[in-house]
Amino acid sequence: MTDPLARIADALDRLSPPSPAPADPLTHPAYIWRGDTLTAARSFEAQPLDQLRNIDLQKAALLANLERLAAGSAAHDVLLWGARGTGKSALVKSATAAVQAAGGDLALIEVVTTRLDTLPALFAAIAPVRRAFILFIDDLGFDAAGDARALRSMLEGGAEARPANARLVVTSNRRHLIPRDIAEQESAINPRDSIDDSLALADRFGLSLGFHAIDQHTYLAIVQGYATAHGLAFDPQDAIGWATRRGSRSGRVAWHYIVDLAGRSGRSLS
Repeated sequence: MTDPLARIADALDRLSPPSPAPADPLTHPAYIWRGDTLTAARSFEAQPLDQLRNIDLQKAALLANLERLAAGSAAHDVLLWGARGTGKSALVKSATAAVQAAGGDLALIEVVTTRLDTLPALFAAIAPVRRAFILFIDDLGFDAAGDARALRSMLEGGAEARPANARLVVTSNRRHLIPRDIAEQESAINPRDSIDDSLALADRFGLSLGFHAIDQHTYLAIVQGYATAHGLAFDPQDAIGWATRRGSRSGRVAWHYIVDLAGRSGRSLS
C-alpha cells in the first residue's frame, strides 16, 4: 500500500506545482517579474512611435536615453508622470520596440508593483547578463514616504542599487509619487524636512518627463492619426461625443473610440 505521507505530498505538489524555469534573458523582447522568476511575456505589442501624437519632446528624450542604455553608454533612470491616458505606458513600450527594431540589444522587464521588495533578486539575476534592460514599473504610487525609501536606495546610493546594465523606467499619475498631505507639515518638527523626504524619491530620477491633459484639437488629431493608420473614416462630432460621454480627452480615450469605431464597422484591429 502507498505510504499515506507520500500520497499527501504528491497531492500538495499537484496543488502547488513548482515555479517554471526562468526564461532566457538573452532571447525575448519583454519579460515579467512577479517576485521570484523571470518569465517571458506572451506577446509584446507596441504602437509605432509616429502614432503617438502631441508628445514629440517626450518621445525624443526617452528614445535617446534608451538608445544610450542599449549601446552601453551612460543613461538615466526615468520618471514619466502626469495625466492619466496621455501615453506614458504606451511610449515606454513603443520606444523600447523602436530601439529593438534598430538593432539595439535592449529588453523590457515589467515589474509587478506589489513585489518591489524583490527587486534585489532581479538585480542579481540580470547583472551578469550581457544585455541592457529596462525595469518597467507602471502606475507607481505610495501612500507614505516610508514605503518609498527602499526603492530610493535602489536607484542610487544604496548597497543594493540597480546594476549598470539596467535602468528603472517608472510611470505615475503623480509628479512626486507620494501624495502631499498638509497634516505632515503641521505635525513635523521641521516641516521642510518632511517635504524634502517626500520628494527625495522623485529627485533620484535623472530624467523626468511630464504628460499633460490635451485640448479638443489635439484629441481629434490623435483620433485622425489612428483612423488613418487603420483605414477608418470617422465623424469628428462622433469622436467628440465619445470623449464627452467618457468625461475626458486623452490618447487612451481616442484609442478606445477607434476600437469602438472599428467594431461598429465590422473590422478587426489585429
